[in-house]
Amino acid sequence: MQTRTAGTPDMSRRVILAATAAALALGLTGACGGGEQSDGGTSKKGADAKAHATAAATDPAATPTGEPSQAPKPRPGLTGIGASDGRVLGQDELDRAVLTNGDVSGFTVERMAGPPPQGETAEKTECLPLTAVLNGKPEPLGKAVAYRQLAGAQNSRPAVSEFLTAHGAQAAGTVLSRLRTAVTACADGFTATGGDSPSKYTGVKLLPPVEVGDDALAYQVTGDFEGEPVPLVFHVVRVGGTVATFYTANLEGARTPQMPAALLQAQASKLK
Repeated sequence: MQTRTAGTPDMSRRVILAATAAALALGLTGACGGGEQSDGGTSKKGADAKAHATAAATDPAATPTGEPSQAPKPRPGLTGIGASDGRVLGQDELDRAVLTNGDVSGFTVERMAGPPPQGETAEKTECLPLTAVLNGKPEPLGKAVAYRQLAGAQNSRPAVSEFLTAHGAQAAGTVLSRLRTAVTACADGFTATGGDSPSKYTGVKLLPPVEVGDDALAYQVTGDFEGEPVPLVFHVVRVGGTVATFYTANLEGARTPQMPAALLQAQASKLK
């Protein structure tokens, strides 16, 4: 993907990296020539996502590099929907269980459009679970899914995206076990195809998870854009047969971005 920008070199770099990170985070490089079509024949979802990322990048405060100075907290008294028994939640139940405004202090929540049909595919078979998550579609595929965008109180930082997927207990466990295997197998990085040009990921590593739910996993995938690192951090939590996947990115350097634990704690509480 090529991105033309105007302004200072630093501003141009932020715009390019933001658009690239958005592409990496949900496989939108594969949507530049496909996905939902507008009347003019271009990719509407890809264009909207790219425009959103570019707008965010022009505001230095919109790039997530850490938690707000006052740590967010889950709202007291959050009640669960009863997903701990492992059943497959329906779409209505999933929509009620996903995080919403007021569930975590300082965070606003908005609906997020789902990813386009076409995404990236890892060239190495063992890395396919990682590109499935990058595409916003953990495998085995969920029976229902809810996508949300979360923005913190410090000038919309940190910016976190979530997708909540309903699988059933066995398939949900498989999602996390496949990811664990892939993180180890793909530690040295991998290449993915499906966009205008191959995407390069230079490394994958485990991170300390937030100990919530029935199972939890955290890892970082570092993307590469013309030699610039784009660290993407994923936290995956299973409650019964439901999987919550949260991700954020650092668009300004190689430092691992932080994921507020309160988001995962609140989501686990709403699922139990």
